[in-house]
Amino acid sequence: MRVLKFGGSSIGSASKLKDVAALIQKGEKKIVVLSALSGMTNTLVDIADYLYKKNSDGANEIINQLEIQYLNHVSELYSTEEYKLQAQDLLKEHFKYIRTFTKDLFTLFEEKVILAQGELISSSLMQLLLAEQKANIVLIPALDFMRTDKNSEPDPVYIREKLHKLLDANPDANIYITQGYICRNAYGEIDNLGRGGSDLTASLIGAAIQAEEIQIWTDIDGMQNNDPRYVEQTSLIRRLQFEEAAELSYFGAKILHPMCILPAKLNNIPVHLLNTLYPDAPGTLISNQMEKERIKAVAAKDEITAIRIKSGRMLLAHGFLRKVFEIFENYRTAIDMVATSEVGVSVTIDKTKHLTEIVDDLKKYGTVTVDCDMTIICVVGDLDWSNLGFESRAVNALKDIPVRMISYGGSNYNISFLVNSKDKKRALQALSDNLFK
Repeated sequence: MRVLKFGGSSIGSASKLKDVAALIQKGEKKIVVLSALSGMTNTLVDIADYLYKKNSDGANEIINQLEIQYLNHVSELYSTEEYKLQAQDLLKEHFKYIRTFTKDLFTLFEEKVILAQGELISSSLMQLLLAEQKANIVLIPALDFMRTDKNSEPDPVYIREKLHKLLDANPDANIYITQGYICRNAYGEIDNLGRGGSDLTASLIGAAIQAEEIQIWTDIDGMQNNDPRYVEQTSLIRRLQFEEAAELSYFGAKILHPMCILPAKLNNIPVHLLNTLYPDAPGTLISNQMEKERIKAVAAKDEITAIRIKSGRMLLAHGFLRKVFEIFENYRTAIDMVATSEVGVSVTIDKTKHLTEIVDDLKKYGTVTVDCDMTIICVVGDLDWSNLGFESRAVNALKDIPVRMISYGGSNYNISFLVNSKDKKRALQALSDNLFK
């Protein structure tokens, strides 16, 4: 059995929904994971924002506009009056439910319930569309099997047990539809897996059923070896190893959420990135197989801040680095890159919510300088230190570009460079010219 995940861009309109419905009905038994329709989650976030501000009129105005937009999809989506009426009733019930939150106290719990409506609506519309087309389909609600534990981490044992019960109760179905992104937490409340969570849902389902393959469908052709928005003549990467894909996803390749890599990797399940606009295109296949001695791709991560802590007392000072890193841990701020010397340490972060407090605390241990508006550029491939000359090729490509930091040796799969954001485009093109042509 395969798991197929379709993102919001693949189901952003009635015509796209119909294309995906046709695609789903091809081939063998499968579980289909659906995101909310394109733009829906952002609109629901806007509604929640109005409700936090106690502006129920503003929230209701957006809810009304969204309901009209979805009701307009119905006439194009369904062929028979029976299913048009069912879809209209379904949508009215969902939007009526959303309006109930404009009357009472609004908290994080209510926000998560509202955000869940996007996936619940898209999956129900798809279920009705496939039922109208006489497909052998069953809807298995994600809220009945997808759960996180007390640490807000997915609970794979619970997921596997509950999912198999739902599948065993409907053994004759060819297509099982479920929702991405949404789940319940350890206390039974409606929750979610965060942005990009539908990819993680697909990966967790694939691991739970030991799927033959996990397919992530979007509206672009797999992963490119550089960012086509900034670089000329990029090309499709046909094969990636899981670690390479994780590096690219974390450092800017938005086609795949980095969190979804681990369950597939641990269970040795290939992940295939495919294009709904060109379903016969080869896409990118991600697996545990490594192509030796090849540099695969370059990715960039923007809005990076670099912090340098310099201290003459650091020389041979026991516990200095621990004290520095504890400050970032206290403010729950992750570090991307690290570079050390005998008298200082430089780190990068991408979340600056607590930057002022972090800098104030770091000043207890040395002189602190901050560089903003930076970009991490990551070169990914088989970069084991035994591959002679690979790192020098990447460094040489940037010989005319100022580099603030370099990180190499933390893994066998990447070299990271920190540059000023104004030099990003030039750096990406230089790497592409030197590494891939």
